[in-house]
Amino acid sequence: MSLSTQNESAPHHVVIIGGGFGGLYAAQKLGKSKVPLKVTLIDKRNFHLFQPLLYQVATGSLSPADIASPLRAVLAENKNTSVVMGEVLDIDPQAQVVKLKNHLDISYDSLIVATGVSHHYFGNDQWSEQAPGLKTIEDAINMRRRILSAFEAAEKTHDPKFKEALMNFVVIGGGPTGVELAGTLAELAHRTLSDEFTNIDTKKARIILIEGTDRVLPPYHAELSEAAKQSLLKLGVEVKTNAMVTNIENNVVTFKLGEQVEQIQAQTILWAAGVKASPMGKVLGDRLNAELDRVGRVVVQPDMSIANYPNVYVIGDLANYPHQGDRPLPGVAPVAMQQGEYVAHHIEAKVQEKEPAKFKYWDFGSLAVIGRHEAVVDFKFIRLKGWLAWFIWTFVHVYYLIEFDNKLLVMVQWGWNYFTHRRGARIITGRYLQVLEEMEGIRAGGLSLETREPAEVA
Repeated sequence: MSLSTQNESAPHHVVIIGGGFGGLYAAQKLGKSKVPLKVTLIDKRNFHLFQPLLYQVATGSLSPADIASPLRAVLAENKNTSVVMGEVLDIDPQAQVVKLKNHLDISYDSLIVATGVSHHYFGNDQWSEQAPGLKTIEDAINMRRRILSAFEAAEKTHDPKFKEALMNFVVIGGGPTGVELAGTLAELAHRTLSDEFTNIDTKKARIILIEGTDRVLPPYHAELSEAAKQSLLKLGVEVKTNAMVTNIENNVVTFKLGEQVEQIQAQTILWAAGVKASPMGKVLGDRLNAELDRVGRVVVQPDMSIANYPNVYVIGDLANYPHQGDRPLPGVAPVAMQQGEYVAHHIEAKVQEKEPAKFKYWDFGSLAVIGRHEAVVDFKFIRLKGWLAWFIWTFVHVYYLIEFDNKLLVMVQWGWNYFTHRRGARIITGRYLQVLEEMEGIRAGGLSLETREPAEVA
């Protein structure tokens, strides 16, 4: 089955793969274009996800729907735009066709690929089962299930060694995601849950943040990295820098701290240490002979296109843009947003036979939150930390949420959390009893419940 628009009477057809920040911003701009265009947005999901707040779903501050917007609703007013829910498996650049999983072929005049990245375990993919990453709503719900189930299992057991393992939480990776996860976990354990359990003292929970470089938030100015570290320590997070994880097995994290090898037994291990390109990177490498970097991202031209294919663009986290500064642009939402808008204008200019400009990223700064009243902001001309930085971080994240109702819901929820110290989305979903069984070691680890005979902990 094929959807073709390539004939003289048809408008220029732009196909966008991926409804993240880059793809959605491109679709929104093209949808309001006065140039005759047809736009098709393809995504495996029917919603746009505001990934910067995923960690708040993982720790029970927000519900998934608070940070997700249906793509059809967002683009409903763009009469030249169609949304297709499907998975692209292949691209035929000669026929200018993308091939979907359900045998549907969609032809294009211009193609924008914005499929992002996934978790990267640096050749140790077997760690993913015990140390899940955070890129999707399912990842966040899985993390929330693991975190909350650990406290529930600790409440039930009398085995002190098992209880200790349940009350240990290890976050691997000290970038923005890892810092935000660790800080919010500390607030959850040491404040929110502190008076809700009978048999455990959640204030005794250990939150350990492991970072391989010499400081947390490595891309930030050293002054802000140190401020973030002090904020984490104040929240009760144990920060271990220059620590290289060498193994994750049987709920034990092994890492090297200089020449010393250390181990931490923890039932909850969370991964925030690295990313790799989505499978579309390899497809573009194979089909279009695109140059890929070491993590599979596509090295693009100054106009975001692929060499020798001026009508195929790669934007967002999947793109390696090495033409500005001494290193590729970072994989953050503002880069994807600006690239999406740029490519939309670029395509409009080409259709009108005008000379398009080259892409230039305007870096307005970086933000990371650590906890209540604790954040760091780097605006290049000024660096802020503490309460004012936290307020700016809050405003910016609400501002960039896509739909008004999401902005309102998040503001109300954050306001409630602020004044009550409560988190209203602490729901354990899925196979609850199976999760507890796994936590309690009935199936793995040989750890016992109070109703069973004591078992040794390896």
